[in-house]
Amino acid sequence: MKQYQVPSIQGEFYGVQELQDMGITLPKNPKGIFISKKASLYNAHLMTVNNYVRIDDFCYIHGNIMIGSFVHICAFVLISGGGNKVTLEDFVTIAPRASIFTASDDYLGETLTNSLMMAEFRNNMDISNIILKKHSIVGASSVILPTSHGLEEGVSVGAMSVLKSPTNSFGVYCGIPARRIAERKKNLLDLERKFLSAYVF
Repeated sequence: MKQYQVPSIQGEFYGVQELQDMGITLPKNPKGIFISKKASLYNAHLMTVNNYVRIDDFCYIHGNIMIGSFVHICAFVLISGGGNKVTLEDFVTIAPRASIFTASDDYLGETLTNSLMMAEFRNNMDISNIILKKHSIVGASSVILPTSHGLEEGVSVGAMSVLKSPTNSFGVYCGIPARRIAERKKNLLDLERKFLSAYVF
């Protein structure tokens, strides 16, 4: 087996000590963690980041976030955890400008909106934890809403889609609102096994 080497990445990234000083929970022996210094991390003490994670420039990440291994969060991604939890399992990819929300205001006028209002005046919100399971991928400029509860294993969401409803595993979802339009191949599961058996991490 060969020693795994992270592909070359350009940019200025936080060191392990800087991440720990922010309060981020890291593995016992941190490896391959590349979090851009141009990313904005709020309530970092609620975040857990595993090995082999890349977070690119101009991301906004807020709240109780758990990030697995081999996860890439591309530039300009917004993850708004608020008081709920967002879990990104292993081998997840989030393409540029995608947005993930654990809460959404009432758009029909029954309550007041926005985070400056007290809870008693905005009590008709959609609120949920979000889980993006293994091998899921979110296309560029797509939106994941709390009513979806996230993505099942192997789900891909096409670019510029809005996901409002729960998914079933290994499907391709596209559109506004996103609907299942195709089956996603499971070849990637064999490739994962080959990858993990070929390298020492």
